Amino acid sequence: MEKQLSNKKVAILVADGFEESEFTKPLEALKEASAQVEVISLHDGKVRAWNEKDWGGEYPVDKTIDQANSKDYDALVLPGGVLNPDQLRMNADAVAFVGGFFDDSKPIAAICHGPWTLIETGELTGRQVTSYPSLKTDLTNAGAQWVDKEVVVDNGLVTSRNPNDLPAFCKKMVEEIAEGVHA
Repeated sequence: MEKQLSNKKVAILVADGFEESEFTKPLEALKEASAQVEVISLHDGKVRAWNEKDWGGEYPVDKTIDQANSKDYDALVLPGGVLNPDQLRMNADAVAFVGGFFDDSKPIAAICHGPWTLIETGELTGRQVTSYPSLKTDLTNAGAQWVDKEVVVDNGLVTSRNPNDLPAFCKKMVEEIAEGVHA
């Protein structure tokens, strides 16, 4: 990949228990495209991944959610994992941070259980999304049109179902971030 994102600053929002590959692969793709990436979490220090069936690695946190402002970023990435979005969607600062990206029509990429946090923003009405299948009812109840596809793009919102979709997810994520604001 060329330096498509050399002028872009991207936030990856995670809480303990995010799916490791859904964090590391997008992070790798963003860095390959020369994006500046910051890891935002609910606490400082390190945030701990979940690797399929057990705890995974620990990764440094750049900023806590109370220090982060969506206006400082060009795009947002929300990895999945069950524990991660369940904590994020219960945190008012995290929900407001995510909502700020919708308010400014900035690209958001969410995979697997990541879209769970999007529900709390109230911004999914009429949007086409995909996710891990267990979120279908929640997303539909939030007004989204859920489809079972490898990757779905709706006006800068990129969603995918699971780690198997990561190659397509990362490709579309980089494309949408390169395009910028989707007014």
